[in-house]
Amino acid sequence: MKRSYIIAGLLVVAIAAWYIWQKSSPGDRMGSDLKPEVSVITMKTEPVALTKDLPGRTSAIRVAEIRPQVSGIVKKQFFVEGSMVKQSQQLYQIDPAPYQATYNSARANLGKADANLKSVQAKASRYADLVTIGGVSKQENDDAKASLAQAQADVAIARSEVSTAKINLDYTKVMSPISGRIGQSKVTEGALVNANQSVALAVVQQLDQIYVDVYQSSEELMILRKYHQALKVGDSGNITAPVRLLADGKPVGQSGKLKFSDVTINPSTGTVLLRILFPNPNHELLPGMFVHARLEQWKDDQVIVVPQKSVSRNVDGTVSVWVVGKDGTVSVRPIGVSEIIGDKWIVTSGLKVGEKVVYEGIMKIQPGMKVKTVEAGQQAVPAR
Repeated sequence: MKRSYIIAGLLVVAIAAWYIWQKSSPGDRMGSDLKPEVSVITMKTEPVALTKDLPGRTSAIRVAEIRPQVSGIVKKQFFVEGSMVKQSQQLYQIDPAPYQATYNSARANLGKADANLKSVQAKASRYADLVTIGGVSKQENDDAKASLAQAQADVAIARSEVSTAKINLDYTKVMSPISGRIGQSKVTEGALVNANQSVALAVVQQLDQIYVDVYQSSEELMILRKYHQALKVGDSGNITAPVRLLADGKPVGQSGKLKFSDVTINPSTGTVLLRILFPNPNHELLPGMFVHARLEQWKDDQVIVVPQKSVSRNVDGTVSVWVVGKDGTVSVRPIGVSEIIGDKWIVTSGLKVGEKVVYEGIMKIQPGMKVKTVEAGQQAVPAR
């Protein structure tokens, strides 16, 4: 019986202690040795660059489609497909025989016209002297002058025909107008080609530098112009900004430059064309490749960022973080955020430099609770 009374008394004491503990505040319940430990991030400013990855395709900086300017049979090809060719290097030889004959005939006609001119000049000179003494009539003198003018015109026409024949003869040598890499030849020896035909004999592309054409929304273009501190808009209205080229999600090659932005917005898509120039010294990039260009929208050296892990999104769409006060008390604070940079949010309002935000241990805390803090990434000091 005595033992039963003792057990009942202990039970009453336990119930009373539990009731008092429930009524007490979280701060009172947790003694100094029972404070939960959380890791925190101390807010500070850091440089942030907001980038945008835009899809696009590469294109050669210069493209020359090789077409014949005279008709004839291709006699010889002077290049290896896929090789590098130089400016003014001969690529094809068209049969020159008919053009050589035309050139020779034109030169002969020029010689004939020159000989006739000399005869007419001598006659006109004699008649000019004789007309003064009445040796010939004025009509005969005028006829001699007209014949001289006619002979001089015949010489000019003959020289023009020689020049035309020489140009056509030179055109039988098909030359490369630019230096670059030449592709597949569309014809072989013995093929008949026509002057200015629609099908190119081959294509030469200059690949030391390469263009990437991308499209950006008009709103983002306005941000690009307004906020990027490094931008300079010149007289032409073009923007210069650092750009990186991405292939399979990884940066490749050297940084490029934004060389051209179109002056017209596409009304159906609301986008504007941007042309970016990238160095391509090793010809790693080929025309027609699908790539991404990482364009720096804006940059700020004094930005507060908070890890996404520390941010909680509420049902009404607002976001908040747990902040540890100077006295070690935690509280929930709503903040404003804008863009995501990596694994962090850019903070626009609600936090100041030097404040501590809970990074790990959120499940162990309640509003008004006092906590022990350790900077994220540092080992806590073991209890003794």
